[in-house]
Amino acid sequence: MTTSSAVQAGAVSRNPFTGDIIRQTPFATAAEVETALAQAHGAFQHWRHSEVAERSQLLLNMAASLRKHARALAEMMTDEMGKPITQSLAEVEKCARLCEWYAEQGPTILAPEATLVENEKAHVNYLPIGPILAVMPWNFPVWQVLRGAVPIIMAGNSYLLKPAPSIMGSALLLQSVLAEAGVQQGLFSVLNADNDAVATIIKDSRIAAVTLTGSVRAGAAIAALAGAAVKKSVLELGGSDAFIVLADADIDAAVKGAVAGRFMNGGQVCMAAKRIIVEEAVFAEFRDKFVAAVKELVVGDPRDEATYIGPMARFDLRDELDSQVQATIAEGAECLLGGHVMQGKANFYAPTVLSNVKPGMTSFKQELFGPVASLIVAKDADDAIALANDSEFGLGGSLWSRDVAKARKLAAKVETGGMFINTPSFSDPRVPIGGVKHSGYGRELSHFGIREFTNAQTVWAES
Repeated sequence: MTTSSAVQAGAVSRNPFTGDIIRQTPFATAAEVETALAQAHGAFQHWRHSEVAERSQLLLNMAASLRKHARALAEMMTDEMGKPITQSLAEVEKCARLCEWYAEQGPTILAPEATLVENEKAHVNYLPIGPILAVMPWNFPVWQVLRGAVPIIMAGNSYLLKPAPSIMGSALLLQSVLAEAGVQQGLFSVLNADNDAVATIIKDSRIAAVTLTGSVRAGAAIAALAGAAVKKSVLELGGSDAFIVLADADIDAAVKGAVAGRFMNGGQVCMAAKRIIVEEAVFAEFRDKFVAAVKELVVGDPRDEATYIGPMARFDLRDELDSQVQATIAEGAECLLGGHVMQGKANFYAPTVLSNVKPGMTSFKQELFGPVASLIVAKDADDAIALANDSEFGLGGSLWSRDVAKARKLAAKVETGGMFINTPSFSDPRVPIGGVKHSGYGRELSHFGIREFTNAQTVWAES
């Protein structure tokens, strides 16, 4: 490894704990882009005709290979983006279980579906549509990729991955692990493409659709390119999820959930507890217990299994986060904990709790992607819902109350793609995830996710 500042154009992954450059990968040439497109198209032409049983077996092989190489994948993620090793290992295992779930449920989801037409004259086939371009972020280098790739491949499509430049090592290692499982080149491929190459790929007739997880700006650009090419896009963009604590909640449980929901993965999660909205009657109790719990979190070497918060993945994003925190404090918020860059060469930001945050303040209206929690007082339950909806985002959310029936009714009033009652938000292959408003459109996971990239073909037969 080297710390040289002379970095050639291309993808650079840098260890955020040591500051060392791990890998430099040049951007793909025009010839390499053409090769990747040809391989993805060729793999699709073969795979589209495969039996669902063959696809299921491939997914089971993928699960086994992921578990076999779990330590190597986890260590690569930890080194490239600072994710604590225990969380990296859990991510790989979650991906293995994802493969197994789709291997089991995929054949049923993709089976011809009966309709309400009399005498069973009509049914719907779910057919593959072609190679799918995936533009993926850095915060979950394996899960973020596979939660899209697994159902896409199970549906009979091929998957062309453009990973975030900072985690090229993880992407290439994952490709190798899947190849060992029998995933042919082209069925799952990694391409280090720059923006111009991405535009070229989307325009190419061999690409059927595109999916992106990333910023609103990136999503708008990709959607515009896909729209101009008359191709489907699925976008999961930013989030500023509300974590609502009602006066009748179990406060200790809510505090525990809020800490996990905000600080897991160093707070670098789209669907996370970013705006913690607490009813006034219990705000002081919640605030004091929450701050005490955050103080106990272990910040340190991400390779150490005792560490809960590692360094932030990118140095530029740490600086951006600090500017957002300082702006919020200048606007009148109170900093109860942290609020500063930690000294040393590692890319740490101190776990931070901001209180007295109000609508219009920076941390209320913008997404803060890092270990920073914003505490907001609500007059009552209706005010809490109004505060939750006062956002351009609508990805996930959480609501805490001992009265689950009441909580279900309130959850339906929140403008978001998912609401979790008495638990932090999370993803599970059995249920869809996705957003509304500026958090994007389309869904991943469950039967919704696998059918996003299929042709719902009506077949009507008269005798």
